Amino acid sequence: MRLVVERRGAKLKLEGRQRALSATIVTPRGPVTLAVPITFMNESGSALPPLLRRSSLDDLTHLVIAHDELDLEPGRLQLKQGGGLAGHNGLRSIAQTLGTQDFARLRIGIGKPRTKEQGADYVLQRPTGARKSALALDVAAAADALEMLLDYDFEDAQRRVNGARD
Repeated sequence: MRLVVERRGAKLKLEGRQRALSATIVTPRGPVTLAVPITFMNESGSALPPLLRRSSLDDLTHLVIAHDELDLEPGRLQLKQGGGLAGHNGLRSIAQTLGTQDFARLRIGIGKPRTKEQGADYVLQRPTGARKSALALDVAAAADALEMLLDYDFEDAQRRVNGARD
């Protein structure tokens, strides 16, 4: 998200008592608010109510959550509408706050650890070496995907993102 904001010449700011850094950018399709929660990941949903009020977003099908995804191999991106939570505590918090799981997601593949018990350590550890370099490329690809959502309708962006590596 930070990279998209930077590319679009905006700056993330903390407004009032919000629990997220945000920036509103103007696109050919209208204004869009981009936000990065400053909460713990498993409390991400608490950042949404003030953002939704400020941006006047009442159609949750226009909300897109970008998140890491253990069920996709590293570097794989998938744009989808709705779906399950796959044990992701951040998505669980968001769904609980919104009262629905029917929001769009940009799933950013990070792959799975060797065992399920290693999951928390795997997602929280700081990447180093080759994994850190690969992650920087994945972040750039995710930013490209988010920019497609700014410039195209959801279905067209979805075709472009999901078909990029098929």
